[in-house]
Order: sequence, then structure tokens, then C-alpha cells
Amino acid sequence: MRLILLGPPGAGKGTQAQRLVEKYGIPQLSTGDMLRAAVKAGTEVGQRAEAVMNAGKLVSDDIVNAIVSERIDQPDCTNGFILDGYPRTLVQADAVQVMLEGKGIALDVVIELQVDDEVLVDRISGRYSCASCGTVYHDTSKKPKQDGVCDKCGSTEFKRRSDDQPDKVWTRLQAYYKETSPLIGYYYAKGLLKSVDGLQSIEDVAASIDGVLDKF
Repeated sequence: MRLILLGPPGAGKGTQAQRLVEKYGIPQLSTGDMLRAAVKAGTEVGQRAEAVMNAGKLVSDDIVNAIVSERIDQPDCTNGFILDGYPRTLVQADAVQVMLEGKGIALDVVIELQVDDEVLVDRISGRYSCASCGTVYHDTSKKPKQDGVCDKCGSTEFKRRSDDQPDKVWTRLQAYYKETSPLIGYYYAKGLLKSVDGLQSIEDVAASIDGVLDKF
């Protein structure tokens, strides 16, 4: 099972990816995790990435593509993988296709989580987490059972991400529509795209995704 999860920030890609990791026993590949792992391992491409990051620059597509390629060659990806947050652009999508073809493998499906912008902004701007254990809550849809006390660890300290403010969420959405949303048409034209209603409950989104993947 080799798949890509597409969707704007806060659509639930990470939540669904983790569930799929547990169900299918295949790894979730996110560029951030892969970059950090490559740097820590001191691989040739990891050293290149570290030099660029230490200089305060953005890691180039060539380096990211090389890190993804290197990661896919590892044994735990033999039975498949989930690409989360990559590719982000049409250039990267072309590079992924060429890279996979060079390995003699192909994508099975690209799943797009569809969400409404207004709902998404409310979902993201209302979330916060326990500063101790990281359990995530929401101002309206998922409050702690006891106000101000974490259900999981009992901590009374909570935090919010600075980029979860409504204006910053809109900025992130604009970047997504400019850079990443063209991939929806790209993969639709290749017959790989399957769309799922991301505004359903987590359980219903999971069931919809399972309905798509059962065919593979």
C-alpha cells in the first residue's frame, strides 16, 4: 500500500495517517521527520541538509527528494508507506513519480481530505493542548471533562500554537491553495485521486478511507 494524503492544514491528515500506520503496519513519511532523521544519522544527504539549515536557508527540492528516496529504500517501506505533507508542489510531484518509477514501484492511491475553509479555521484556531502530555483539546468540540484539568495526566497547564491564530491560519490556507491544491487536478488526471469528506467525525473519516483502501 503506497499512498499520499492530501488536504489543507488541520484537515486531519496526521490523525488518519497514524491510524493507517497501526492498521497496515506501514510507516508514515513526513518531510520534517525524515530531515531530522537524516541529519541525526549523518548520511551524505543529511549532511547536505544540515549545512543548508545551519545557514538559515530553505532545504531545496533536490535535497528533500533525495531524503525521501533514501527513506523509501529502508526495509520498513517494503510493503508500502504513507506520504504526509509531501509532495507539496507540482515540481515535487513530478520528481516523486520519476523517483518511484526508477525503483520499479508506483503509487496506489492519493486520498484528498475535503474540508470547508470556515470550519477548518474554527477547528484549528480553537485547539489547544496539555503542556505536560500533549493531549489535544478544543474550545467547543473537545473540552476537558473537568474545566482546566487534563483528562489524561491531570495537569492544569495548557498551551496554544502561535500559528493557530485565525489570521495565521488563513495565511497558511492561502499558501496551500497556491502551492499544493494544484496536485488535486494532477492526481485526478492520473486516475489516482479519491476524495473523502474531512468534515465527518474522525471515525467516519476513517471508515471512508478504509472504504477506498479496501479496493487495493
